[in-house]
Amino acid sequence: MVKVVGVRFKRAGKIYYFDPGDIDVKLSDFVIVETARGIEFGHVVVGPKEVTEDEIVAPLKSVIRVALDEDFEVHRENKRKAKEAMIICEQKVEEHGLAMKLVDVEYTFDNNKVIFYFTADGRVDFRELVKDLAAIFRTRIELRQIGVRDEAKMIGGIGPCGKTVCCGQFLGEFEPVSIKMAKEQSLSLNPTKISGLCGRLMCCLKYEHQVYEEIIQKIPQLGAIVNTPEGKGTVIETYTLLEKVKVKVRLPDFTDDIFTFHIRDIQDTGEIDPAYEKTTEVIEIPADEDVDIENLED
Repeated sequence: MVKVVGVRFKRAGKIYYFDPGDIDVKLSDFVIVETARGIEFGHVVVGPKEVTEDEIVAPLKSVIRVALDEDFEVHRENKRKAKEAMIICEQKVEEHGLAMKLVDVEYTFDNNKVIFYFTADGRVDFRELVKDLAAIFRTRIELRQIGVRDEAKMIGGIGPCGKTVCCGQFLGEFEPVSIKMAKEQSLSLNPTKISGLCGRLMCCLKYEHQVYEEIIQKIPQLGAIVNTPEGKGTVIETYTLLEKVKVKVRLPDFTDDIFTFHIRDIQDTGEIDPAYEKTTEVIEIPADEDVDIENLED
């Protein structure tokens, strides 16, 4: 087992493990740590704990110190300089006529590198831009192209639900989302209803998906012939979260009536009413893949 602390460098960023060593690091402390890209200022969001070797990425970097007052001042100054760098870079992008949108700028804590995040429809030849920026800032320059989900995460905003977007609030990493999740939750497949600010499928479709999957395995499909307390009938509608189904039952007098039953009160015969056809096509969409959601509606 290895003792670690979990550190974030952005509000809803990925959590990285670091070795606290002999330093007394507590939850919610701000720390100075050694990373692959240099010295960084981070926030401890996971207090000291022990994890297995499989849970860490070797080599495990170390916590240098708990942040001091002067470290906070450097961090604030870097934030100020990043805003100035954003304006300068936008001017240079316009001068070079590049088809790219600058999203964010970040200084490493030790000022060893300035990172410019941007979006673009395709590849961008920014070699001349990098030369200009290096001459202005006199440090290492990195231009990093990001996707539309990362852009939404950095900029933030209000989602269709009226709350701050999840990716900017607490989601550390994006998980794959698919049309199947919307179908199984009986949601509208209208793109405007299931897409987020980024134009991709909403991350929240994933949240309840496991519960739906577990219940769906127990619920007879549409068209299934089932035995009920009122007789044999056909499932014509399902209520997943309620674990209930609506069944059309043929009564002894040869008339049909509709009843609602809990799934524990019925028995699936394994037969399907020929009038029903099961749709099996599922479109899987990884969270990081650029897909035209307008063409997904059935």
